[in-house]
Amino acid sequence: MTVEASVTIPGEVASRVALTGSAVELLDKLWLIHGPLMFHQSGGCCDGSSPMCYPAGEFITAEADILLGVLDITAGSGRVDGRGGDAAGPADGDAPRLIEFWMSREQFEYWRHTHLTVDVVQGRGSGFSVEAPEGKRFLIRSKLMG
Repeated sequence: MTVEASVTIPGEVASRVALTGSAVELLDKLWLIHGPLMFHQSGGCCDGSSPMCYPAGEFITAEADILLGVLDITAGSGRVDGRGGDAAGPADGDAPRLIEFWMSREQFEYWRHTHLTVDVVQGRGSGFSVEAPEGKRFLIRSKLMG
């Protein structure tokens, strides 16, 4: 399963960002812990090459950032309701689970010809990204856009 982001850049017709099934599963879990989420890809040193996941609004975006897409994880994977059964929809009612993916404009200049897929691997990433305590980290797999 792959979830493609909506197109948010004016004049473009193809998605620039996707999530693997593993990323959706982890994001579903993190949403239950932290509420709405967002990603930011800065391109800075150290962990800057990894996408950072924050509670929505915790990382303040500005003119120096570009919204690459909005990912809908509403369908989720294996969501469980409070009674121990499979939930038919999101745990928070009918509200969609939308995750914005932001990138610094400077980094976008380097990656403008790539499609990004957010995946998950074992290991500890940055302490600022909400997946760090789970012993997992998000990473980007990229391919040239055709």
